[in-house]
Amino acid sequence: MATAPQQQLPLFYNQLEPLSSQVHGDYRVRVADTAKFLAEQHAVPVTVEEFPLVQRYMPIVFSVGDDPVPLALMGLNEGVNTFFDETGKLIDPNFYVPAYIRRYPYLLARLRPESDELSLCFDPTADTIGQFEDGEPLFVDGQPSDFTKGILQFNEQFEQAGARTSMFMKDLKDMGLLMDGEVTIQPEGAAQPFIYRGFLMVDEAKLNELRGDQLRKIVQNGMLPLIYAHLFSLSQMRDIFGRQMRMGKVPQPQLVAPM
Repeated sequence: MATAPQQQLPLFYNQLEPLSSQVHGDYRVRVADTAKFLAEQHAVPVTVEEFPLVQRYMPIVFSVGDDPVPLALMGLNEGVNTFFDETGKLIDPNFYVPAYIRRYPYLLARLRPESDELSLCFDPTADTIGQFEDGEPLFVDGQPSDFTKGILQFNEQFEQAGARTSMFMKDLKDMGLLMDGEVTIQPEGAAQPFIYRGFLMVDEAKLNELRGDQLRKIVQNGMLPLIYAHLFSLSQMRDIFGRQMRMGKVPQPQLVAPM
């Protein structure tokens, strides 16, 4: 049986296995209202299409490193998620669940390094897919069910959004608009402020200094509203901090929080 490459698996994925009617013809998918893998996850990747919705609930920052990606913060410290409880159940239904989370346990993966073809795979360790008596069938009479076709379409759209997000990040880097981020929060009555670092953000000063041709480019290609969605979302840092305070999960002041 063919297997998907296992090295450097994305966040949440433990294994990858190509979906096959020969092997998984009797598999079904159960709807779950909990996601245990989220219980202690404080950050999740998001695509540029999601910025307008994400900014209403979570800060959007960028990871450090050579290839930064946009991240939505569900907590300001590793191991802290202020939107999902310890069982992985959503605490408040008024919340936008990022597509990266909704995609799991499925993933489009390249089975052969020399090929550009992507195959629909899944994480066999997930508890929502298997040989169940109930649930949505993945195959009907040996052919992908409408449910499976919907999964494939969603994953294809996610890959396309990912490509647009990569281009957005490349443009930010090429224009030198990214800088090391730092947020200082001084709670009332606290002797010292809480300082959060370990992420990238857009440098507003450099944004305001862009040449006319550069500014026209980011207006015409739709980058400018995305940049402002990111900048506006940073005000959510204090809301997330407040949620952590109410949960009793605030660390010592001046913590450097890796993203």
